[in-house]
Amino acid sequence: MTSIQSEHNIIYTVAEGKLTNEDYNRILPLFQEKIVSFDKVRWYFEMRDFKDWTLSAMWRDLKFDIKNKEHFEMVAMVGDKKWEKDLTRLMKPFTGAEIRFFNTEDRENAKLWITMIRDED
Repeated sequence: MTSIQSEHNIIYTVAEGKLTNEDYNRILPLFQEKIVSFDKVRWYFEMRDFKDWTLSAMWRDLKFDIKNKEHFEMVAMVGDKKWEKDLTRLMKPFTGAEIRFFNTEDRENAKLWITMIRDED
């Protein structure tokens, strides 16, 4: 993961190469902090030359997502590969979040979408 930024209840990540335990040592505490502060978290996840996860990092990600699924409000997945789009579909059963895939050239629309104000029902 090359970069992590946050603003209010939104976490922006740009992943390159392979995600490792070291990456999760950086990002999971930020997610936990945002959950404590805001309850609902939004995640912008951009993949650039993204390969995949190490097995231990994938396991940590899955455990965290399942444990905190009610805290994810929206997830914007940004990439340019078919398997990245398929990954978006595979994530849906593991979270209560609204998840959308955006092609790389639509990254600005993804950023607008993840910041949009939603009406409370």
